[in-house]
Amino acid sequence: MSSNFLTPVVTQTNFPRLHLKNRGKVRDIYDFGESLLIVVTDRISAFDVVMNEGIPYKGKVLTQISDFWFERTRHIIPNHLQSSIIYDFPSECKPYWDTLSDRSMWVKKTRPLPVECIVRGYLSGSGWNEYGKNKSVCGITLPGGLLESCRLAEPIFTPTTKADVGHDENISFEQMISLIGKELAEKVRGISVELYKFGAEAAETKGIIIADTKFEFGTDENGTLFLIDEVLTPDSSRFWPKDRYAPGHGQESFDKQFVRDYLLSIEFNKKPPAPKLPDTVIFKTSALYLEALKRLSGRELVS
Repeated sequence: MSSNFLTPVVTQTNFPRLHLKNRGKVRDIYDFGESLLIVVTDRISAFDVVMNEGIPYKGKVLTQISDFWFERTRHIIPNHLQSSIIYDFPSECKPYWDTLSDRSMWVKKTRPLPVECIVRGYLSGSGWNEYGKNKSVCGITLPGGLLESCRLAEPIFTPTTKADVGHDENISFEQMISLIGKELAEKVRGISVELYKFGAEAAETKGIIIADTKFEFGTDENGTLFLIDEVLTPDSSRFWPKDRYAPGHGQESFDKQFVRDYLLSIEFNKKPPAPKLPDTVIFKTSALYLEALKRLSGRELVS
């Protein structure tokens, strides 16, 4: 298997002929006026700290999974994807095709909403930690006696602020209304839950439980709402193998939880600088991402 990981790892892009708009935790974004080129690198962050090592194939997996879902959710909401095929990109991109292939998207530029839209279908992560203290998640009261990783009776919507650097902060729905208005907040909440239910049901038929996920939205000059960024990926969601699911404890996963677990095992203080990731953690994480792509979409990046 190790020979499959000899692919170059892209942790940062530098395209002199293109205008770099900004670098996020994982994405490098180039500005083309009315459109953007989003390049998904192999960077990985955990606890909002970007690791020094990249994860082979990670950026390509995230791009391919987002492409898969963008095409399948257009009946729920339009999205910003214009093309993920490099031949469709502006001509200035041609010198960089080798790097851009399979890991980039040409998208419509929108004005992102200042919130991230979290939908939780299972009780896990920070939600489980909060539930243990006061039987609620982000201010939403839940029944007593629930187990870690248990399925909730109905998915719950728990928005956060959006931070390019540092931690996102949980906010109430009322605070979300104060940020974007009541009508838009209610619309976004409804669409987020619908997207989650659609994706979770489809993924379950492929042997993957989507425990929770994050969506982002933006509006165009006419006020039309679009689904943007990424959608239902192992970076924005918790993916669990259905055949090994058992409530009452943490679950095995196809996402970056493997990296988080390693960092917790060495008592990482969750602050920069990031510790060195062992090769075993890097390669195992890569294999998990590739498995998620194969199960969901049938696509393979490694022959």
